[in-house]
Amino acid sequence: MQHWIKKRYPQIKQKAKKQRGIIFWADEVGMRSQHQAGKSFAPRGKTPVIKKSGQRFYLNMISALSSKGQLVFMIAKQNFNYRVFISFLEKLLKQAAGRKVFLIADSHPAHKHNKVVQWVEEHKGKIELFFLPSYAPQLNPDEYFNQDIKTNTVGKQRPKTKEEMEKIVYAFARSKKKRPEKVKAYFRPPSVIYAQ
Repeated sequence: MQHWIKKRYPQIKQKAKKQRGIIFWADEVGMRSQHQAGKSFAPRGKTPVIKKSGQRFYLNMISALSSKGQLVFMIAKQNFNYRVFISFLEKLLKQAAGRKVFLIADSHPAHKHNKVVQWVEEHKGKIELFFLPSYAPQLNPDEYFNQDIKTNTVGKQRPKTKEEMEKIVYAFARSKKKRPEKVKAYFRPPSVIYAQ
């Protein structure tokens, strides 16, 4: 991890600066209907009861953010795989508006799939893909966005249907996208301040 912070990431940052590119940090998050967040209360001697749907459903989302306050996200209704990742990469390139993307992600198998490697190679003038050290999610600022969205949408609002979950997740992510200063805040915790 120290090698990543002190050597590898500064090299990526310097390369991005030289090529006038932009560094994005990517991650996926799975949200489940049974996720709980926050506190509850009940009179003394009574067990607190939280009203919620008995249905179980989930939603996946992939996002990428930059220390400049940019956020790109995509809700995936199916399981995350290399096809979903390539679709997201295509969206990310469009949002980058012609600037070369230096994308940092974890070592999820979908990120390293042969089809992804081939796609990145075919677009090498527009994008480069780098991988964080194994078992080091704390080094990725996008993890803070994931935690925020899980806690403040699914956990607190407790959607009753998958459609309702998708609606509130989209609204939350869209509101962050419109407020770059909120996205920049994900780069302030001590473990990711190096990524500013």
